[in-house]
Amino acid sequence: MNNLSDELLIETYYKAIELDLSPDFIELIRIEISRRSLSDKIKLSFKLKTYTP
Repeated sequence: MNNLSDELLIETYYKAIELDLSPDFIELIRIEISRRSLSDKIKLSFKLKTYTP
């Protein structure tokens, strides 16, 4: 996971959820997101992705 850029890590997180991958794998991604202090970016990008005018 250290080789992934922040942006790619976040994209991987959303794709893993979309594909209903293993909860253990998704948790590993969440841990890395937290370690990098990217949790706010996830919340923001989630709101932007789900926004429909």
